[in-house]
Amino acid sequence: MSNQPDIIPNGLPDHLPEGENLIWQGRPDWQRLAIDAFHVRKVAIYFGLLIVGQGAWKFANGASLFEALQAVPKIAGLGIVACAILLAFAYASARTTHYTLTSKRVLMKVGIALPVIVNLPLRKIDGVSFTATGKDCGTICFKTGGDVRLAYMLLWPHTKPWHLMKPQPSFRDIPDVEAVASRLAFTLGGQMPVVETQTAMPGGMMVAAE
Repeated sequence: MSNQPDIIPNGLPDHLPEGENLIWQGRPDWQRLAIDAFHVRKVAIYFGLLIVGQGAWKFANGASLFEALQAVPKIAGLGIVACAILLAFAYASARTTHYTLTSKRVLMKVGIALPVIVNLPLRKIDGVSFTATGKDCGTICFKTGGDVRLAYMLLWPHTKPWHLMKPQPSFRDIPDVEAVASRLAFTLGGQMPVVETQTAMPGGMMVAAE
């Protein structure tokens, strides 16, 4: 009789095979994900500038202050709705995501409506980097070998931005990123991930990255 527990950890398709150990599991910080991946802060700034720009244009063309401010509620309302939608998507994305690091592979369960599990063996990883994103959070990116085929849209937003042709699966905006990077370094043989600056610019099905 096996002593292995019957409960499968969240984010895994099945119990880990004999000899493979669970090292870390986590998910994105939804607030940082909203800012970095869904750009909610930029959208809020855009609508703010739109309000100021339209009001200034009307006032410069002879409108009274009251007339210049008439468009504010409508534009502000649209901005609030847009930001609320982005925040909702960021929250749902974070809550349905599970990142897993084992002694032999990286797994990512991603997807809100149709979850998929990306299975990336450590031997397929050619390089690792991480970027601090704020609030003690950061993103760890995995550069994969040449024979790994993954779709950018399948991974988004759990991938390094703008790497469309050769996506880099990522633990996006995870809390306590330096501690996770240290565990990853130990698992990979002691080499810490390269630090980069942030750039501006049911069950699920298995997607094996090999």
